[in-house]
Amino acid sequence: MAGGTPNHGWIHREQISLADAGSTVLAHLAIRYPRADAAEWARRIAAREVRLDGHPVAPDTPLEAGQCLSWARPAWVEPEVPFCTAVLYEDEDLLAVAKPDGLPTLPGGGDFQEHTLLALVRRRAPDASPMHRLGRSTSGLVLFARTPEARGAIQTAFRSHRLRKVYRALCAGHPDQPRFDLTAPIGVVPHPLLGTVHGASATGRPSLSHVSVLEHREGCALVEVEIETGRPHQIRIHLASAGHPLVGDPLYGPSGLPIPGSRALPGDPGYHLHALALELIHPRTGQALSLYCAPPPLLRPGAATPVDGPPVR
Repeated sequence: MAGGTPNHGWIHREQISLADAGSTVLAHLAIRYPRADAAEWARRIAAREVRLDGHPVAPDTPLEAGQCLSWARPAWVEPEVPFCTAVLYEDEDLLAVAKPDGLPTLPGGGDFQEHTLLALVRRRAPDASPMHRLGRSTSGLVLFARTPEARGAIQTAFRSHRLRKVYRALCAGHPDQPRFDLTAPIGVVPHPLLGTVHGASATGRPSLSHVSVLEHREGCALVEVEIETGRPHQIRIHLASAGHPLVGDPLYGPSGLPIPGSRALPGDPGYHLHALALELIHPRTGQALSLYCAPPPLLRPGAATPVDGPPVR
C-alpha cells in the first residue's frame, strides 16, 4: 500500500478479564487505550461505534468478566515502514522470509494494520500463516506455513520445543562467562501507559535462554542466544535481568523490568536484535531443515561499536 493511502480500518475486540470486571465501559476504554481521551471515547460510544457482546452500549455500563467489547476504528494513514523483504526458503508447505527492522510482523491495535509483514507475504502466498512473530524492531527470519497440515505440525513442534531458534544481539557490558543460561520467569508487570507489559516476574512462566558470547566490544558484547521457550520479549527481558540489557533498548532496564520513569512502548526502536537461524524437521518430508538469515552489519563479528540509540520517549 502506498504511503499516504488510508487503510480499510479495523475492528478491535477484547474479552473482559476478571481484573477489568466492574469498571464502566468509558473508564475502561479511556484507561486501556489512552491515545484517545475520555471525551473522544464518549463521542465514539454515543455514535454507536462501541459494542458490548455485539450491541451498542451506554458509557456507564459496568463490565463483566467474559464479555466481548469491540469498537470500530475508522480508516487511517499508517506510518511508513521498510518493505525490503527477501524470500529465504519456499516450497509448497513452508515460506521463510527476512523481516527488516521497523516492519511489524502482524496487525495490532496500534498504528499498523496493512503496513505489516503478514500483509506483504500474503500478496505472494494468500494462505500463508505466521508460525511465530518478531518485535517490530527485531529483524530476521520469520517462518510461515502454507497448508493446514504444515501449520499443525509446526505448531506442535513449537509447543514441544523441537525447533532450534537462534538470535544475535548486542548487549550492554561484558558478561563474565563465555556461555551461560538465563532462567528468570516472565510474566505481566505494570506499565504506565499500557497497564501491563511482560517483564521478569517471580510469578511468571518458566523461561530458558542459552547465551554464548561471540565478541567483547567497547562497553558491550555481541552474543548469540538460543531460546527454548518463546515468551514475549524473552531475550530483551532475560539479558536485562542478568544486568546486560540490549544496547539502545528504551524499555527494559537491568532488572528485566520497564525502566523507572520511562514511557517507552515495547515496539519502540533502538535495540539490536536479529532472528538468525531456525532448525526444524520438515513437516512433509521428515528431513532436517536449516534456515538462516544473514545478520545486519552491526551484529557481525568485527563491526564497530554503535553510537548511543535514540532517546527514550
